[in-house]
Amino acid sequence: MKRWTNWLLLLAVAVLAVVPLLVVKDSEFGGADGAAEEAIMEIAPDYEPWFQPLLEPPGGETESLLFALQAALGAGVIGYAIGLYRGRLKNRQE
Repeated sequence: MKRWTNWLLLLAVAVLAVVPLLVVKDSEFGGADGAAEEAIMEIAPDYEPWFQPLLEPPGGETESLLFALQAALGAGVIGYAIGLYRGRLKNRQE
């Protein structure tokens, strides 16, 4: 039962992260990608991108959300690994 609870919680977190991406429209927040695009257009106005994104987020704030989600997941993985190795070390010492 505990295993299903963990999977359901993980699914709920994923749904909470994805639903705002689909629901919130016309959200604008300038970031490094937009600034880079403007700089490229100033330097080389005839530049053509190599490819187009498969899924275009509805607004700039969703990019910020995805970045924050990526940072949180990375911090979680690093924290888990540190805790795991510290626990193993503590068990060896005992």
